[in-house]
Amino acid sequence: MARRALLVGINEYQSVTPLRGCRNDVRNIWELLRYQLGFRNEDIRVLLDDRATRRAILDRLTWMVDSAGNGDVLVFHFSGHGTRIRDRDGDELRDQMDELICPWDMNWDGTYIVDDDLESIFGRLPDGANLEVFLDCCHSGWDTPLGDFATRFAGQTPVAPAGDASPALIPRFLEPPEDIQYRWMGEEDRLGSPRGFTSENRSTARHIIWAASRPDQLAADAMIDGRYQGVFTYHYCLNMRQTGGNILRSELLERIRAMLRSKNYSQIPEIAVGDPAALTRRSLQFPALAENDRLLFLTSPNMRGADVARAQEALAAKGYDINADGVFGPYTRVVVMKFQDRNGMIVDGVVGPAVRRALFG
Repeated sequence: MARRALLVGINEYQSVTPLRGCRNDVRNIWELLRYQLGFRNEDIRVLLDDRATRRAILDRLTWMVDSAGNGDVLVFHFSGHGTRIRDRDGDELRDQMDELICPWDMNWDGTYIVDDDLESIFGRLPDGANLEVFLDCCHSGWDTPLGDFATRFAGQTPVAPAGDASPALIPRFLEPPEDIQYRWMGEEDRLGSPRGFTSENRSTARHIIWAASRPDQLAADAMIDGRYQGVFTYHYCLNMRQTGGNILRSELLERIRAMLRSKNYSQIPEIAVGDPAALTRRSLQFPALAENDRLLFLTSPNMRGADVARAQEALAAKGYDINADGVFGPYTRVVVMKFQDRNGMIVDGVVGPAVRRALFG
């Protein structure tokens, strides 16, 4: 089973409005994949700012998909601008709009990535390959002026820190120029409700797609923990760490939504799955990991289980002062780090395949 990921974050665009939290999103997701979910550096491709051109993104998606086999895990995370334009191919029967993600070299003359582009690539995935897509961007906005923050972020109270004159919330939506808007002006009543990338008539819907907000909402950069980050990506990663990833997708979605509500963010993340059973499995872990294969590390609340106790017993047998109580707390992490250091491993306090081989042979 191979694992491959493409992570894209664009703050500084060539010719359109910049953002501030997208590179931080990439770092957050990269650390989650790398240090907690067992991805290797060679499994992950990263594109930031001016390297995230349309061609580069499509080339790397093609690499990921064309090399995929049965049981492989594929991840695509995009943080940047999104937008919508009037469909001219006749394939958007529901809302007559194409959804776009905006690469660094975005322009309105075709240098963008439309949902049809993703359909063309992801449609080639073989049966049995597992794709999980994260879109921390917007695909709506044509019904309300972009500058109307009171409407778009109604009820949201986070404020910028003292001395920062920038807005506390920055929308990840790129408003089309007026000449593009003429494609649908006066025909708004013919356009359906925004649908995003999750339409059931697409092959992408056979897989798993996380969206930072509903199609008729704006996703945002926000000042969180002293720096700008994507509201959705930050809370997704936070909950994955707090639970050790040992949480069903349906439960994870509800936890993220509850956190956003409690902090007065109005955006509501969504998930689309082709197979309803995917909601009862853990995110970014295909197939479901056996207990003996679970990554063990410090979380809040602490991981518990027979696999934790077995690792503690093995550490005690190696001469370390540790009780096999089945709880992976701070002290267990310290002992694991000592074991890793003594055995020339990466010292991260995570019991993964390398640590298990050293402990159990």
